[in-house]
Amino acid sequence: MNAVKYWSGIAVMGLYGWSHAYAGTPATGYVMHIQLTPAMCDLSATESKKRKCLEGYSLNIAGLYPEKISAHCQSSSSANLPLLQAKVVARVMPDEAARVHLWRSIGGCVPMNASQYFRTIINYADHLKVPNDLSHAETYQVSAAYIQQRFSKLNPRLPAKAIHFQCQQQRKSSYLTEIRVCYKPNGQYKACPADVQSNCPSHYYIKGAY
Repeated sequence: MNAVKYWSGIAVMGLYGWSHAYAGTPATGYVMHIQLTPAMCDLSATESKKRKCLEGYSLNIAGLYPEKISAHCQSSSSANLPLLQAKVVARVMPDEAARVHLWRSIGGCVPMNASQYFRTIINYADHLKVPNDLSHAETYQVSAAYIQQRFSKLNPRLPAKAIHFQCQQQRKSSYLTEIRVCYKPNGQYKACPADVQSNCPSHYYIKGAY
């Protein structure tokens, strides 16, 4: 990442084949949750104590989730990563405890081990171009249509139905807190399932980086 903890220029470690040891039901698709860290840190006292907030990250990947998650998705397999990979993953997911918890909660529903799973996240993050409008130093208001257009321009293969935006309200103002992008199991974009929809108004605020 650069000085504002963005993920432009991430070193991609490559996608390896999925583990044949996986015995669960294959996922029909995945949803990547990307947090706008300044807003999340300001709106949540719990989040504000985490490394992503303390070190001033602009974006943070909360996880790559199977479309359907249930109790059987929990996994007791190791979440440990090789040192070099852990350093690369920390550039988009800086909180190790959060990464371990994520794997423990969904590892049983993905056809790969932890190393392959986090490698996949890095690959997806590297290929998704994020507009620099999301990392301004100052808080400002923007139209939902404008941000949608910026993503479409930077990612011509990203359908409008494959990306959705989540907002939270504070003092009668709505702030963009999360972006959700949907994928097929092979990594191509796909329309998000019905339960993944935008909840933002026509105009909202983007919290300034700190």
